[in-house]
Amino acid sequence: MKTEVLNAIRKAEEEYQAEIAAAKAEKEKKLAAAALETDTLVAKAKAGAEEYKKQRLDDARKAAARKREEILSSGERDAALLRERSGKNLDRAVKLLLQRFEAEVYVKD
Repeated sequence: MKTEVLNAIRKAEEEYQAEIAAAKAEKEKKLAAAALETDTLVAKAKAGAEEYKKQRLDDARKAAARKREEILSSGERDAALLRERSGKNLDRAVKLLLQRFEAEVYVKD
């Protein structure tokens, strides 16, 4: 009877140790899977962030190019308007200059 009890205890201990080993192996397996999933998620997040950054930079470059074109177009319109106005004023300025010059010449004579 004692040997049967001792054998039963020994068998229970062996089963317990086997369950502990299986649980540890399962724990390691789950930790490895979790680490792999974490690495995958981090890699995806980095790739997504990089793509987002590239897209934002591209959008900013396009916006800057549009703004540049608007500024150049506006500057060209303003320059054309100034040339037109100065052309109109140039004739009057030449006439005025000639009148004053002639007046000075006639006064000195």
